[in-house]
Amino acid sequence: MPRDSERSDQQYHKRREREEGHRRQLPGGDEEPLPPPAETIRGEAKPKRNAPCPCGSGKKYKQCCGKKE
Repeated sequence: MPRDSERSDQQYHKRREREEGHRRQLPGGDEEPLPPPAETIRGEAKPKRNAPCPCGSGKKYKQCCGKKE
């Protein structure tokens, strides 16, 4: 007849095997983790209508390069 410590060891190992079996059934359990997501590249902010034009003409954006839009 096994001792109490042997019985608890057996129960522990059976339980651990059962848990690992469940983990293997989960999706992605054995796959490598995904790499971190790439940062989004954002363009420069468009100047506001009444801001000076970035082209250096000295005019307001709405009267210079903003007129084309």
